[in-house]
Amino acid sequence: MGKFLLKLPSMGESVTEATLTAWLKEVGDSIAADDSVVEVATDKVDSDVPSEVAGTLIEKRFSVNDVIQVGEVIAVIDSEEVVEEEEVPLTPANEATQAIEDEAIPQEIMDIVSAPITPQKPIDIPAKKTVVAQENSTRYYSPLVKNIAKAEGISMQELDQLQGTGDQQRVTKKDILAYVEQRKTKVVSPPPSALDQTQTPDQNSSKVSMSTPPPTAVQGEDQIIEMTRMGKLISEHMTHSKNTSVHVQSFIEADVTNLWEWREKIKDSFYQREGEKLTFTPIFISAIIHALKAFPLLNSEVRGDQIIQKRNINIGMATALGDGNLIVPVIKNADHLNMVGLAKAVNDLSQRARLNQLQPAEVQEGTYTVTNIGNFGSITGTPIINQPQVGILALGVIRKMPAVIETPNGDFVGIRRKIILSHSYDHRIINGAMGGQFAKAVADYLEQWDTSITL
Repeated sequence: MGKFLLKLPSMGESVTEATLTAWLKEVGDSIAADDSVVEVATDKVDSDVPSEVAGTLIEKRFSVNDVIQVGEVIAVIDSEEVVEEEEVPLTPANEATQAIEDEAIPQEIMDIVSAPITPQKPIDIPAKKTVVAQENSTRYYSPLVKNIAKAEGISMQELDQLQGTGDQQRVTKKDILAYVEQRKTKVVSPPPSALDQTQTPDQNSSKVSMSTPPPTAVQGEDQIIEMTRMGKLISEHMTHSKNTSVHVQSFIEADVTNLWEWREKIKDSFYQREGEKLTFTPIFISAIIHALKAFPLLNSEVRGDQIIQKRNINIGMATALGDGNLIVPVIKNADHLNMVGLAKAVNDLSQRARLNQLQPAEVQEGTYTVTNIGNFGSITGTPIINQPQVGILALGVIRKMPAVIETPNGDFVGIRRKIILSHSYDHRIINGAMGGQFAKAVADYLEQWDTSITL
C-alpha cells in the first residue's frame, strides 16, 4: 500500500489559502473515492475537499481554524491505489507558484516571495500607539495576515517586527491574532521616523490621541457578539468599497402593472412545463442586460488610471443567507440566456447558495450586481457597489399605488403596481447623466413589457 497526500486544490483565481472549518473524517476511518474528507472556507465560499482514492485516513496535518496554503498537504491516506508519493515542502516562493498553478507569475511578486527572511527578535510593546503608513517590506505575508493587519490598523513596520512561528519564521494567523490581543491592553510607540522633525514626541502623541476615538465602555448588561468569519469579510469588503468608489445614487419609479399581470397569467403553466418557479428576479435581470448593452461603460471596472470595459455580461445577484450574511453568486454570460435559462440559473444558484453548495468559481468574475431588497419589504435603499464593479441596482418592493393615468379622454386616478429602482454607481467614471439614463432604460424596459410574450 502507498500513501496518498491529500492537498488543498486550487480554489479559483486570486485565492491562495483557505481556513479549515471542520474534519469530516477521523484518523482510522475508511474513505471511499470522492468522499469528502475536510471542509474549508475561503474569502469567497465554503467547500469540501474530496479524496481522489479509496483508503484509510492515517494522518491529519492541520487542526480546525488553521490556515492552509493552496498546494499544502492536508491529510495522508493509506491506499492500495497509489505508490508512495514523495512530499515536496512548500517554500514561500513555490507556495505562490502552487497558488496560481499554470498562470504566469509577475517578476515583482517573485522578488517579494523569494526574498530572504531575516529572523526578528520578539518585541516589547511600549506605552503609546500610532499607525505608520509604510508598505515597503521584503518579508512574505499571506493575504489573510495582510487583511487582518489592515483591518486592525497594524503598519507594515510593526508587522516586520513580529516573531513568526511558521515555516522559516513566517507570521501565521495565530501570530497576528495574538499580537492583536496584546495591542488591546498595550499600545505601540511611534518610531522616530514617524515624528514630525519640527515637533517633539509629546506633541505628536497628543495629536494621535486626539484623533483616536476612546474605547467604548461595556456595561454589565451589554452583550458582546463576536463577528463570524463571513461577517468580518463582508465588513471589510463593504468598507473597502466605500473607501474606493465615489458612490452616487439615482432613483426612478417604474409602473410594472402590465408586467405583474403577465407573470400572474403564465407563472403556473411555466412551472408545470419547466418545473421551475418564474420569479421577478430573472425578469429584472433581463431588463438590466438590455440596459448594459445600451450603456456598456456600466459593465466595467477601474484599475488605477485605466477603465477595463468587460465583454462578457456576468450578473451577480445578492442572496441573503439564513444566518443573516450575504453572498453574491454570478450568472456567467447572462446575455446568452433566454428567460427560461435565466429563471433556471437564478433558482439553481440561490438554492445552492442557501445550502452552502456553491463552488468558488460561481461567486467570481461578476461585472454588474442586482439586489432585490423588496423581498424584505423595503421600498428603496442605497446599495454599496460590489468591488471591483462600478454599478449595482437595488429593486424595491412592488406596491399598489394611486397614480394619474393619462388617456385621450382626460386624466383619471387609478391603482397601479409600482417599484422604485435605486442605482448606485461609481462617480469616478460614471457621471450623473449616464447613471440616471441607465436606471431609466431599465424602467422603460419594464414599463413597456410585451404582454404577448409566451415562454
